[in-house]
Amino acid sequence: MEYETVIGLEVHVQLLTRSKMFCSCRADYQSATPNTRVCPVCLGLPGAMPVINRKAVEFTIMTGLALNCQIPDYSKFDRKNYPYPDLMKGYQITQYDLPLAVGGYLDIRVDGRDCRIGLERIHLEEDVAKLQHRPSANGESYSLVDVNRSGVPLMEIVSKPGMSSAEEARTYLMTLHSILQYLGVSTVNMQDGSFRCDANISLRPKGNTEYGTRTEVKNMNSFHSVYMALNYEEERQRKVLEDGGRVVQETRGWLDDRDVTVSQRSKEYAHDYRYLPEPDLPPLIADPAWVQEIRDRIPELPPQRRDRFARQYGLPEYDAGLLTGSKGFADYYESAIGEKKNGATLAGFAKSVSNWMLGDLSRLLNAENAAISDSTVTPAHLAELIDLVDSQTISNTMAKT
Repeated sequence: MEYETVIGLEVHVQLLTRSKMFCSCRADYQSATPNTRVCPVCLGLPGAMPVINRKAVEFTIMTGLALNCQIPDYSKFDRKNYPYPDLMKGYQITQYDLPLAVGGYLDIRVDGRDCRIGLERIHLEEDVAKLQHRPSANGESYSLVDVNRSGVPLMEIVSKPGMSSAEEARTYLMTLHSILQYLGVSTVNMQDGSFRCDANISLRPKGNTEYGTRTEVKNMNSFHSVYMALNYEEERQRKVLEDGGRVVQETRGWLDDRDVTVSQRSKEYAHDYRYLPEPDLPPLIADPAWVQEIRDRIPELPPQRRDRFARQYGLPEYDAGLLTGSKGFADYYESAIGEKKNGATLAGFAKSVSNWMLGDLSRLLNAENAAISDSTVTPAHLAELIDLVDSQTISNTMAKT
């Protein structure tokens, strides 16, 4: 029997606010000494009252508008109950049935074809504390709890189950990552957990409209990990079905060092969380004038910048797509273009800058695992180097050296 793959992604994004979601503790927890960014609210002490972070709401609405979502006039917060050791209160303040943004879509380009991935919702919640697992002298392990991350604003972007391959999922994530970077709502750093992804994947007989039993895959900390984990899970489920077995609904973790997924626990259903409206927070009423003001502040996003680069500078679509994938890279490119001397044509100079940035400059940055913002070669330096080559003052080989 031929099977088709169905994938949906849940992306968690830590928002770049100065304070936490429901208290005034600083949100810069990554480099802080454990348990120093804490107060009665994020410790979950009895009687502590939460207060909504306005900037986090604004960032979530801005993201929803950029992703073509509808912003309802009315939304609310809920309590999601589950007893994990990293959840200080025993429940998480999140949004359930009335989120800040609903619907929407993200257009991606995969293997030369355009795909539109639908979104279910974008909602706002608080992050949990962080467990640090340690081995002891007698071989037994134990865990320490760092509460610094507890209460950091977390935005969850939930796609519809509309992706059919690991490559589509990876492209969706990379496109979403780029848009969030342009919006400036998050550092979107996957290494420190600011941009995290859980994937739901199932298989069904080709032509069927009913979904198969899905598994949720966690612990993927790079675009490559997502791609590898989904490919592995697709093959694992296909083998189970072809052998006459039954796929179990469960949460599985991806092990990077072994390139496999492993079972972690049975997958919960919504009723397991016993959602109830958060009694300590008022509902959110989105003033249409405020929403319009946020819409007006949305910057030029990667797809529009890519099209403009191709149109304004005469670049091939491939070059324009690579240059605009990162905001820092695109800003560097336009700064270098601004250093153009009168001699060269705009199209010729623009293509030369693109060639150097996508070629030798990127190679050297990758070798040092550095970002374009770390480069000691400034846009003015690069423009001057190209001018020296164009005027035949130095050869191309000398320029590379």
